[in-house]
Order: sequence, then structure tokens, then C-alpha cells
Amino acid sequence: MERGGIRGDEEEAAVAPKHRQQRYHAVESQDRVVVQMMSMEPGSSAVVPRPMKPGTNLSIDPRMKMTSSNDHAMPNVSQSDSKLELFGFDSLVNILELKSMAGEQPQTTTSPRDGEDVGITIGCPKETEPKLGTLMGVFVPCLQNILGIIYYIRFTWIVGMGGIWQSLVLVAFCGACTILTGLSLSAIATNGAMKGGGPYYLIGRALGPEVGISIGLCFFLGNAVAGAMYVLGAVETFLDAVPAAGFFQDATTVVGGTTVTTPSLHDLQIYGVVITILLCFIVFGGVKIINKVAPAFLVPVLFSILCIFIGVFCAPGSDAQKGITGFNMTTLADNWSSDYQPTNNAGVPDPNGSIYWDFNALLGLFFPAVTGIMAGSNRSASLKDTQRSIPIGTLNATLSTTGMYFISVFLFGALATRDELLTNRLLAATVAWPGPAVIYIGIILSTLGAALQSMTGAPRLLAAIANDDILPVLNCFKAYEGSEPHVATLFTSFICIACVVIGNLDLITPTITMFFLMCYAGVNLSCFLLDLLDAPSWRPRWKLHHWSLSLIGASQCIVIMFMISWTFTVVSLALASLIYYYVSLKGKAGDWGDGFKSAYFQLALRSLRSMGANQVHPKNWYPIPLIFCRPWGKLPENVPCHPKLADFANCMKKKGRGMSIFFSIIDGDYHESAEDAKTACHQLSAYIDYKRCEGVAEIIVARSMSDGFRSIVQIMGLGNLKPNIVVMRYPEIWRRENLTQIPSTFISIINDCIIANKAVVIVKGLDEWPNEYQRQYGTIDLYWIVRDGGLMLLLSQLLLTKESFESCKIQVFCIAEEDTEAEELKADVKKFLYDLRMQAEVIVVTMKSMEARTELSAGAKKDPEEEHASAQHRIKAYLSEMKETAQREGRPLMEGGRQVVVNEEKVEKFLYTMLKLNTTILKYSRMSVVVLVSLPPPPLNHPAYCYMEYMDLLVVNIPRMLIVRGYRRDVVTLFT
Repeated sequence: MERGGIRGDEEEAAVAPKHRQQRYHAVESQDRVVVQMMSMEPGSSAVVPRPMKPGTNLSIDPRMKMTSSNDHAMPNVSQSDSKLELFGFDSLVNILELKSMAGEQPQTTTSPRDGEDVGITIGCPKETEPKLGTLMGVFVPCLQNILGIIYYIRFTWIVGMGGIWQSLVLVAFCGACTILTGLSLSAIATNGAMKGGGPYYLIGRALGPEVGISIGLCFFLGNAVAGAMYVLGAVETFLDAVPAAGFFQDATTVVGGTTVTTPSLHDLQIYGVVITILLCFIVFGGVKIINKVAPAFLVPVLFSILCIFIGVFCAPGSDAQKGITGFNMTTLADNWSSDYQPTNNAGVPDPNGSIYWDFNALLGLFFPAVTGIMAGSNRSASLKDTQRSIPIGTLNATLSTTGMYFISVFLFGALATRDELLTNRLLAATVAWPGPAVIYIGIILSTLGAALQSMTGAPRLLAAIANDDILPVLNCFKAYEGSEPHVATLFTSFICIACVVIGNLDLITPTITMFFLMCYAGVNLSCFLLDLLDAPSWRPRWKLHHWSLSLIGASQCIVIMFMISWTFTVVSLALASLIYYYVSLKGKAGDWGDGFKSAYFQLALRSLRSMGANQVHPKNWYPIPLIFCRPWGKLPENVPCHPKLADFANCMKKKGRGMSIFFSIIDGDYHESAEDAKTACHQLSAYIDYKRCEGVAEIIVARSMSDGFRSIVQIMGLGNLKPNIVVMRYPEIWRRENLTQIPSTFISIINDCIIANKAVVIVKGLDEWPNEYQRQYGTIDLYWIVRDGGLMLLLSQLLLTKESFESCKIQVFCIAEEDTEAEELKADVKKFLYDLRMQAEVIVVTMKSMEARTELSAGAKKDPEEEHASAQHRIKAYLSEMKETAQREGRPLMEGGRQVVVNEEKVEKFLYTMLKLNTTILKYSRMSVVVLVSLPPPPLNHPAYCYMEYMDLLVVNIPRMLIVRGYRRDVVTLFT
């Protein structure tokens, strides 16, 4: 049987081999497979499958087609046997579904995308790795990672340089950072089931995939390089303790009269590569092998620390050096204050030394000694109970080591003089009971244990990032559920070996510390955001947290980063920013319900409430167009919206600000077409994104276009965020496509907009509308006939903000009833435009000039006079037919199911008005790139056919026209 499906061949075995897990596609009725069940009888506690003999030919019972609202096959209860059939198959007796909600059902990926295949076990379940408890799964890994070489060879030197009181402040400062981070980690980890990935999983689900992956990859790199650093520390300590083990001659350097001997770089490389390969083999063995090896590394470390404490109280011995006083209160008082002094490269005080120390420098040196608190959460996929183990294990390890550091400050501060503390790097080994060899063993095993934990957690972190399937470039590092991340382990080992070969990590070690601090800050910010938003899903079992503590922890992490080195901080943040930018460009979309989306949602709700239901002031008015995508005609294949309609929607926004609502209507019954509507909505939304329009898509199902539009114009939007402008294409094809349906629908939409107090913009010549790369030269002409609240003026100004129209000029045409009113009207309009900060040329057209006959322009395709005569003839024929039908049936004049009243004088008057307006536009606007004209409202109880004839006569010979009708309010203001 192949991975990825269940084969139906008769030659294949019906039962899968033992210990083999496979994925399958949804079982169809034609597949020759059956899952046999037993019905749940009263008193039964489980559903027990009947045993099937190997080789049995499997077939599916047609009565056992089982589906759910989520389209998952549920082979646990058949529909005919269910006692809760009324409730469907989402009932709580469906144990498999409850397990899938908790994340226990095996899946190929943790990516939250639709349409994923769900993996199940066929036959006997695969034997997975043993799950770990709190002690071995969290506490021991954290303890091993925290206890490192710094405590053995640098802690006494830190006490000598900073003094006891500043050392206590240093331990408290660093310990508070890790404890606060541990509290935040505990709160998030106890807020639900947690999969693999540790801090990456927590940060990504709280702050989004971009932030999660950028911090997660940096944290992975930090763990991988830290493993190499620990290996080098172990090798260097071994060669110091056993110089004869080196293959090459040690390097000797004289600094300020002090001879400093260091192991050969080649010895470090050889031993380091060998040890890294051995650790890699241990990690390859899986969690079971690691659990057996880890105590062997940890127990000697704890014993060596105990030997140090015993040696402090037993000092000074008979052969003790002069500076070792034993536990002495006088020594404690002498070492209480700090004594910062320059040192050479070996850390020995030297008045001519090149290295100057202060509290910030000590902070950078000591902070790696408290890192490692994420070692347990890195192995979250291997834990039995993450919600219990992570808080208890992490906090106990953090508190134990912090307490040990506090005690050690007092013990070392009272043990030896300041000179001894600063010059004897292995003072802890010197005083240890029964001898220094115990400490050398402790140093080597502690560093190797920390390296083992780093090389165990880093591959699992990388595999978790790859399994989320956000970055395709990481697909090779995926690891299926229950399997070890072997490819990620090889990659981690390669990084460790490369760093070991380099040999000197002094330049990049501070960057590694920054990566850890970035991760800690990310965990604290995640908890802060989730706790502050307090969404209904935020219900952590861990109660010892508050958003203020998380905020303090995040701030402290950032402060420590800049205190250690602002240069390395900038480098680390720049690297994380580059990864964030790359994920934003190349990453797949993933919606994990992160905190930012919750913040946006709550901010939107708060803003909506603050706006109230009052009208928006004209200064704050923004166009929110409701764009009707269903055209009067056909669209190209697989295009849900007219391409130029999307271009026009962008022209209605200033610098891209604003929101558009693209909607379309599907004719039919909602229950039958609901799925088609969802599919169409996804397509329209994708097309909007492709056209780079800031907007949303909506699809509704209705019996007719008129009913659908009437519904959407009433309910679309919330509060003051309802759409205020309806944009649609002019139905230029109405005459050749449908003589009755299109006019009545068109009139119905305009009337609905007027009743709903929505502005209307009808685009004529949409096919010729320019895109963003087609620059226009000429004028934008406004024929301002009726008061529209300044909408036509505002639209012209918005057009000028686009590159296509920025070279155009605006001309405003006003209609004067009498010649004597022309000059006064022109002055008033100029003053009005000046107060509105709009530059435009004002032209007044009198009714007398409109009556004069206008010569037809050379570019005109149709003679307006002939079009006027043709319209008269068609209207006359249409009305005659309507009257004959009404007389024959003995009823009033009806059109489209509604009664109409015909006044032939008004019909002729309206036709003549449109003729004169059209000829005036042709006379003055021959060079215009677009004409804006007021939309006449449809006369009450007037035939829709007649209105369409009026509109056709208005737009004849005009290539591009916006027919605009405002609504009962101003959208521009004179005042600042």
C-alpha cells in the first residue's frame, strides 16, 4: 500500500502491516474498503471494531456513508444505529472528533489551511516515541541547559569584579527576566493543547506566522550555534585538564608579564568535530536514548556543585593558596563593593589592559548562564501533558538555578580575596572537595549536557516551522507525527560542525544571546497581547500571571539587549526583520487566530462604537463605494468582475485610503446555491487582491437581481461604516439583449438607492476607462445641474490624485435659466470653489445658448437629431403596444408588474431636454477625457423603457461619462 491513499486492488492485503502508519483520502462509495462497526448498546462503554481476518475482501456498505459538517469521515458510529441521529454527527459521543479538536489525531501538517488531508492509522497503530513527564521532559533539559561552563570558570571572577552587592543585583536582574518569561510561557502553555515547536508555536499563534517564523528561525540558529559553543567549552576544559591529550603544541602568549597557555586550534577542531558527531548519533536515537543519556550527564554536574559547596566550608586546606581565606565575614565585607578595572584578553587585571569592564559588560558575560529555560518547551511534541509539565518544570528549574546563584555569590564572596577571585579562573576547582578532578568532570559533562539539549531542541524547532508549511523552502525539514526530525538533525549538526571548525565564536556569541532575548521578549509580548485583549478563548489554567508582568518582562528583555551591546542588538533585529520581510513576500497565507487579528478586531469594534450613529462630518467623510460587479453583459472567462470596474474603484480613493465593497448577485434559491455563492465569493476576493484594491467581497443569492440589490442596500455595513455610494456600469447593451428586464431592473436599482439615501455613480464607457499606466491629457468636465452635496466636485478632485489624470484640468459648467443670471452665477461658483480649495475654470451655459443648433463634431458616430427622432419613434411604438394590451385585457397600463402613468407631453419634454444637454456636452467637451453629469431621477410611475431612451440620448457620442447623483447631505465643507 502506498503512502497517500488506500489501494482498492484485490491483490493487496486488507490489513496494514504492523507498526506502519499511512495517510488516506476520504473513503468513497466506490472504494473497496469497509470499516466494520458495532452499534452502541445501552451500557456499553466503547465502540469495539470486529476483528477482520487478513486477506478478507473489503467492501463498503452503501448504508454507511458517513459525513459531517466538516466533511470528515467518522468511522465510529453508523447513522442507522445512532441514538442521537436528530443531532447529526457532531454529537459528543464522537470520540474521534473530540480527539481531533484536542490535536491528538495524526495530521501531516499543523498548517491551518483549508482542504488538508487528515492522517489516520490503518491496521495496528504505529509505535510512537515514548511521551515524557515533567521531570525528564522539562526539568532535566532546562537544568542541563542553564548549568553551564560560566558558573564554573567565570562566576568567581564576576563576584570579584562586580563585588557582592552588584553580583546580587546582576543575578536578580537576570533571574527576574527569566522568571517573568517563565510565567508568561506558563500562561500561554496552559491555554490549550500545544503541538511541537515550543516557543515558536506559542509566539506564532499569538503574534502571527511572520513574527513567529522570524523569531523561531533566529532561536533555532541560536540553539544550533550554542551547541557548538558548549562543545568547544567542553573540549577546551578537557585539554586544560589533560594537556597530553592534545595532538598539536599548545599556543603560549605573554600578556602583561602573565603567560597564558591555550589549547591548539587544531586540537579544538578535531575533538570538537568528533564529539559533535557522537552527540548527533545520540540525538538520532530519539527521545528514548536521550532520556537514558541525560541523567548520566546531569548527576555528576549536580554532584560537582555539591562538592564546591562542601569545599567552601572546608577551606582553607593545608595546601591552600594565600588568597583563599575560607568562609570569612571579613573577606565578605572586603568584597562587598565593586572594583572594576581593566584586564588583558585572558581576564587578568592589567593597568595597561585593553578591555574595560562595567555592569553592562558583566551582564553580557553572565546572562548566558540563565538561558536555557526554553529547553523543555522545545520538546513540547514529546511531552505527555504540556499544560502541566511546562509550567512546573520550567519554573522549578529557573527558581532552583537562580537560588543557587544567589547562594554562590555569598559563598564565593566570603571565600577568597579579590585578587584571588580575579586571577584564579578555576577557583571553584581549587577549593572543591575532594579535588579539582571532580570539577573538571562537572564542567565537561555540564557543557556536553547543554550541547545535547541544544542539539535535541533545535531540530524539533526547525521541523515544527517546516511542518506549518508557511515557507516552501523549508519543506525538506518536515517530520511526520511520531517520527524523529532526522533531516533537521543533520542540518543542525552541520551548523554545529561548521561553527566548531571556525573555533573562535567570540564574535557571534553575543548575537546568540540576542536571539535568546528576542525569543523571551516574543513570549512576553505574546502573553501581554493575549492577556490584554482577553478574548473568550483566553482561559489559561496558570493563574500567576498578569499582563503588566508580561509587559515588564518584555521591556526588561529589550533593555538587556541594548545594555549588552546596541550593535549586536541592531544586527539581530535586522536579521529578524529580513526574515519577517521574506516570509511576508514568499510565505503562504496562514490564519492562526493570532493576537494581532484579535487586536484589529477589537480596535475596529471600539472605533465603530466611538463613531456612533450620527452623521460623519464632511471633513471626515470618505467614499465607501458599493461596487456592483454583475455586469450588463458577459465577462471574460474566470473573471468575476469587470477589470476596469476595479480600476475605477481605485480612482475613488485618495492615496489608497478607504474601503470598497465588491458584490454580486446569484439568481436562484439560497439553499441550492449557497455553496456556489461561497465559491464565487472566494474567487471575487482573490480577484480584488490581484487588482490591488482595498476592499471586501460579498455574494448574495436572491430570486432576482432587483430583490438581491434591495436586500444588500438595506443591510450592508455597520453604523457609519455603511457604503454611501453605489457604483455600477451603464447598461449599454440593453437594447440588443433584453428590452424589458434590464430597464426595469436599472430603474429599480436607482430608486432603491434614492430611498436608501445612497449616492449613485454610473460609469458609461467602462471598457475605455484608463488603467494606472495610461496617462490622460485634456479636461475633466463637470456639468453641475442640481445640488448634490459637492459629490461631483469631490470625485473630480479624487481623479486628479491618480497618475492617469494628474495632467488634466477641471472645467465646471453651470446652467443658467436667464442670460442676466450668468455673470452672477459664475461669480458665486468661483467664490464657492475658491473656498473649497479647488482650482477649476467656471463656464456658465444659458438656456438660450442651448437652444441654438450645434454643428456635429467630426468624431461623432451618430447624429443626435437622428437619434432623437429614432427615440421618438420607438417610444411611440412601445406606448401604442402597451395601450393596446391594456385595452385588450381591460386593465390599467402595466409594465413589469407595476402600474404606470403615461404623459406624452412630458415624455417629449424629457427627450428634448436630454437632446439639448447632449449637444451642449458635445459642443464644449470635445477634448475632455471624462464628463461628469448629474443623474436625473426616474420620474414617478413613469415607464422604465422611456427613461432608458432618455439616458441613451444623453450619453450618445460621449466615450466616457460618469452620471452622478448625490444624496441628502454635504460631502465637502468650506471650513477648516
